[in-house]
Amino acid sequence: MISTELRKKIRRIEITTNRLVNQAMAGQYLSAFKGRGMEFSEVREYIAGDDIRSIDWNVTARYNKPFVKRYVEERELTVLFLIDISGSQGFGSSEQLKSELAAEICAILAFSAIKNNDQVGSILFSDRIESFIPPQKGATHVLRVVRDILFTKPEGRNTQISAALEYLIRVQKKRAVVFLVSDFLDTGYRRPLYIVNRHHDLVAIQLQDPREFEVPGTGWFTLSDTETGMDICVDFSRPVVREEFRRRTDEISRATDRILSGAGIDHLKLRTDIPYESALYRFLQARARRMR
Repeated sequence: MISTELRKKIRRIEITTNRLVNQAMAGQYLSAFKGRGMEFSEVREYIAGDDIRSIDWNVTARYNKPFVKRYVEERELTVLFLIDISGSQGFGSSEQLKSELAAEICAILAFSAIKNNDQVGSILFSDRIESFIPPQKGATHVLRVVRDILFTKPEGRNTQISAALEYLIRVQKKRAVVFLVSDFLDTGYRRPLYIVNRHHDLVAIQLQDPREFEVPGTGWFTLSDTETGMDICVDFSRPVVREEFRRRTDEISRATDRILSGAGIDHLKLRTDIPYESALYRFLQARARRMR
């Protein structure tokens, strides 16, 4: 059963994201994610001036006169959300948890997709596959995806992006637009990432919280690793400790940037303490310009 609080949260996300979709985002989505080519429609008799490369030789041989293949633009897309719901997604030092931010971003993109008559599905993962919702159309289906992001209690606590990508390769044969939504606090996913990006249109959405980069210099704090459950006491009043903390987090962030840029993957960074609307809009605009 879904609690009253969760129902209210889902309803708030639905109202907020629908407003954004209707006002601005749907048009930007349409420009940023176009059909990926042409699909076969029918054959017709050859007419002088037709490209001989379009001749269907099997039909031509059967009827003893030339026929050519006709194609139409493939407009309808399949959109898949590959969403990290590991323990670290339950962290948030501001008004919003990373999991809540993920739900809102996915809702905006999903509602934009169904407005364009695209299919939407999701794969939720931690260090294992937690759930798979095959692509379908409709607002009710999108709300189910949003509900699962917020409601699913993962069996695993750690993050294993490589396992999620390998699962995607197995279940999604048709080319799709794939949004990988995670904080990317993981390693060892470079090879499957490159493979997925060759077969699909892969977009990385990285979720961050300010406390992952900046800590108050006011004495001892107990840090809890939400993925391992381990606690450690750290004296952040010491400058050397704060500097080491920043160095390590910056190192992880730079490594993620190198992997994603090396694969040519579009990369959007969003923080729990900063409104996401402008950043998402600019990202879609920039991608749309590159698609022209």
